[in-house]
Amino acid sequence: MASDLTSEILAAVSSQEEPIFSKQAFPLASFHALKASLDRLASREMIVYETIEQEEVVLTEEGHGIVSKGSHEAKVFDAVRQAMDGLRISDLPDIVGKESAKVGQGKAFKEGWIKKTKDGLLLPNVESITDSSRDQLRIILQDHTHADPGVIADLRKRKLASLLKVIAFKISKGPKFALQLVKEETDLTADMLASGSWKDHTFKNYNFNSLGTSTPSGALHPLNKVRHEFRQIFFEMGFEEMPSNQFVETGFWNFDALFVPQQHPARDLQDTFYISDPLKGDRPHADLMEAGNGPTRVSGDALPRHPVNLAEYWENVRAVHESGKFGSTGYRYPWSEEESLRLVLRTHTTAISTRILYNLAANPRPARYFSIDRVFRNETVDATHLAEFHQVEGVIADFNLTLGGLIGFMETFFAKMGIRGLRFKPAYNPYTEPSMEIFSYHKGLAKWVEIGNSGMFRPEMLEPMGLPKDLRVYGWGLSLERPTMIKYGVNNIRSLLGHKVDLNFVESNPAVRLEKE
Repeated sequence: MASDLTSEILAAVSSQEEPIFSKQAFPLASFHALKASLDRLASREMIVYETIEQEEVVLTEEGHGIVSKGSHEAKVFDAVRQAMDGLRISDLPDIVGKESAKVGQGKAFKEGWIKKTKDGLLLPNVESITDSSRDQLRIILQDHTHADPGVIADLRKRKLASLLKVIAFKISKGPKFALQLVKEETDLTADMLASGSWKDHTFKNYNFNSLGTSTPSGALHPLNKVRHEFRQIFFEMGFEEMPSNQFVETGFWNFDALFVPQQHPARDLQDTFYISDPLKGDRPHADLMEAGNGPTRVSGDALPRHPVNLAEYWENVRAVHESGKFGSTGYRYPWSEEESLRLVLRTHTTAISTRILYNLAANPRPARYFSIDRVFRNETVDATHLAEFHQVEGVIADFNLTLGGLIGFMETFFAKMGIRGLRFKPAYNPYTEPSMEIFSYHKGLAKWVEIGNSGMFRPEMLEPMGLPKDLRVYGWGLSLERPTMIKYGVNNIRSLLGHKVDLNFVESNPAVRLEKE
């Protein structure tokens, strides 16, 4: 089909001394077929062409209907004129249609074509009319424009016409013009060289500027790229990764073990997703600790004897909530086992850290752990919040840690990902004291954005596990999405995670180096 069009182009150009225009010469040819044929001939210098872009006025479906059957107002006038004794307004839609009655009635009154009597009857006000709307649309249908720009603007406003961008070509003879398309060889073969026949062949020029065909390939999501960088930073700083593949937790591990009271707002339905079937889980038991989360084997093949078994741990948590223990007065409320065993979609990965710290009590020592995984919160979705996101969490256990050490470590940690000039703000968390929120300036949003939360775990959380009093623990967490937004200049988190993600953005985003600007 393309070769036939190529021949037609050569014949059309040959028959004219002046350049020809594709719109007049090939009105029925498809754009892609025409463009391919032109490029083929231009590459052989048989023709030269230039692209002409212009706007044409085209009729809408309603506009075509007016050309064939008349305007709404003309239909109304004809219906009124044919009614010898006048026409009731309520009868008009049955005669001309609802749309014509609605639109044409007002236009006919405005033009002075009809009038209304005191009895509410419509009567003709003139003997005859000129359907100017129909005449204007006929001109546009033929010429694709109108001499009066005001007419075009009015018809577009009435949605009878619209502007259409049209691409046409101006074609003329090239320096190597011929009526026959000579086949061009693409390869110089050994036989051509041996026989000398290459002298009689025409070879196709190589296009050294061609980009070639793009190769389809997979692409890592920006979150995965940033996650990889985070993992490298943690490993570089001597951290061990915690397994985090358990999305559903009991209220005990997600809240109670962290000294979060059962009346805390975070445990309300409007903040947490609860599981409806099954409603409850089990008390902590050895099988869960072995099969669940955390490096239970601290050395060799055998676990050291734990100073507090799981049944004691359960009772310690109950006591520290209800009446106080380990030097704490507790919250002093009737602690509910049923509430503690309710199943939730985990609201933070600190539930995993709690298991790890319980295991650490079997052999108290300096340790560093981290996890990066998905968490769920029943939050209102906006530019910076989602109902599910990824939490990056770090835990450092050591003897005689201080708040100043936590601040210094946070500055070192975030500096490794190129985030400096942090601000710290005192905060409240049920399971850390003291606690701090961490802020960084987001250039895209032009404001300070909270990028993390941190603190030192409370004795009410650590001592029920059997950890010694002088072993203290830093804990901090941040979303994976916030640093990714800052690094890639994304100002709406919904463009990064969820059904609104642009796959072109995923495929074309660059590799990330967190420490680079």
